[in-house]
Order: sequence, then C-alpha cells, then structure tokens
Amino acid sequence: MTEGGADDTAGARTERLARFRPASGMETPRFSGLSSFMRLPVIDPRAAPGLIEIGLIGIPFDGTTTNRPGARLGPRAVREASTGTRALNHATGVAPYDLAACADLGDVPVNPVDAAETDRRIEAFYRPLAEGGIVPLSVGGDHFVTYPVLRALGADRPLGLIHIDAHSDTDDAQYGGARLTHGTPFRRAVEAGVLDPRRCVQIGIRGSMDAADERAWALGQGIRIIEMEEVCARGLPEVAAEARAVVGEAPAYLSFDIDALDPAFAPGTGTPEIGGFTTREALHLLRGFRGLDLVGADLVEVAPPLDPAGITALAGAGLAFEILCLLAERVAARHRAAREGEV
Repeated sequence: MTEGGADDTAGARTERLARFRPASGMETPRFSGLSSFMRLPVIDPRAAPGLIEIGLIGIPFDGTTTNRPGARLGPRAVREASTGTRALNHATGVAPYDLAACADLGDVPVNPVDAAETDRRIEAFYRPLAEGGIVPLSVGGDHFVTYPVLRALGADRPLGLIHIDAHSDTDDAQYGGARLTHGTPFRRAVEAGVLDPRRCVQIGIRGSMDAADERAWALGQGIRIIEMEEVCARGLPEVAAEARAVVGEAPAYLSFDIDALDPAFAPGTGTPEIGGFTTREALHLLRGFRGLDLVGADLVEVAPPLDPAGITALAGAGLAFEILCLLAERVAARHRAAREGEV
C-alpha cells in the first residue's frame, strides 16, 4: 500500500489524519508557540508527497507590485492571524482535518529582487508537489506568483479558473514592457497553455483601467468576466451557479485576490478599489463552489504594513480556512470515488 494513494487502507488513512491536525486551543493557548498556517504541523516539502494531501504554502514575494508594496509580508501575517481558526466550519459543517491530511510546508525560497528567478523557483517548488498528488493552498505575495503555480499544476492539461478579484490581471505588459507583473499572470497562463480560457471566470472586477485592451483581450479569448455591477444585479447564488457552469466538472484552480474585498474590510492591499465585496459576501460566494474539482488555490495581495490593525490578514485567514474546507471536501470525494471503483 502507498500512503496517500488510492490503495490506502482505511486504517492507515485514519492514522495519517490523526498525525496532521492543528494544535487544539483547548490544550495550548492560541497565542503560544510558533505560528503556522491554522496551527498545523510544519514539515519539509520534500517529505510531503505520499504523506500529506493538502499543503499550505507561503510565497513571500511582491517584487512585481506596481503600486503599494508589502505583500511579501502577507504569508507571515496570515499565519499569525490563522492561529485563531478552529477545526469545524460552523456554516457548512465541514471539518477539514477529518477529511484530509494537511500541513504547513513553509515558504517558497524566493529571490526578492529577481522576478524571473523567483518565477523559476516557484515552479520548481510546486512541480514535485503536483506530481505527488498534493493539493496546494498558497498565500502570497502579489498576484504574479499564481502564474508559476499554474504552470506546475497545469503541465499535463489546461485548467479551469475561478478568479475573484477587483482586477482582471490580463494586461500584456506594464511599465515599458515588463511581462511578469502582478497585472499579467492570467494572460501569461493562457498563452502558456496551462489555463483553458473558455473555462475561466473572473468575479468582482471593477474600477478604472489603464487601457481597454486588458478587458478586450480576456473577452476575446473566451474568459467570462462578471463585473461587480453584474454581481450586485444578479446576486451571489446566481453568480456562483454560472461560475460552476463555466468551469464544469474538469480540474480547476481558485485564486482569490484580497482586493476583491472592499477597502473597508481589507485596507492592507497594494491596489485597493472601492465598491467591493464584504467579508460576509465573500464567504457566501466561496461556499457556492463546494464540490468542484479544485486542484489548488491561493489567496494573494495581503500587505500587512498598510493595515496596522491587522483586519486584512484576519480576513485573509478566514477566507483561507473557507477555501481549505473546499479543498478538503474534494480530497475526501476523490478517496470515496477510488474506494467505489475498487468494489
């Protein structure tokens, strides 16, 4: 039997789940000990394949931010804020650590002054995880970091995408020709063939643009853009239902930029736009994606220096837990399908 594989025995799986649970706040205070995502154990990513099923990863890089920097400190702040999360989702009843073996895999060793080198390092970090069947939940960092993650996860087939953001991030280039920035990741991913644009949906897009090309190119590729005005007119359940229809049943990725939230709820981000989601609306929207075949997800652009009160990191930690519940349910569903296929 291979630990973590489809032929994993029920007993071995139960034992593994017990090993990868957060420290209980009823046993040790949440403000004590070293910070990790959700108070999970921290393990070396080289040991992760075959051992865990969901890896939480920090990508502390903001070298392609075009406005206010600080997202390089996002993973550390979200780790700290996430120590307040508990083991059960009160709204959905999902207990993610009962469904999947989870661990904090640390941070990608980025080069803070070299975007091209960081691009290579991120992909190299995620490739063995993808090959080992680990579902990554990443915390950035600016939105550029999503592109090399998608290259690793979409190497064998193009993925669908649910992208929640204030900005489309489909620029061609910025500042005299820079093609690797936090405003270009999804254009690069479509060009690289790791995203199927006809299975991509962007939700909450709003605000002014530098040029019409960003939107026109995305629409021309077949990307569905649901701008914030349409979200307000139609309501969250209808928007979530359309997003599900766009990505379908094939593998997909979820990317949440914290600036999708209104600055009243997330002031600590590099490019805030008024008129965004409340935190409550964002939670309800995410719950509309239960059951999708998500192979990975990220939460990006939390910039703690721009938010001394820490409410942006708190929002990021809460949303990350909600996303973790989606991923854990999907991991459990894959195990059920594997068992049923053996009967």
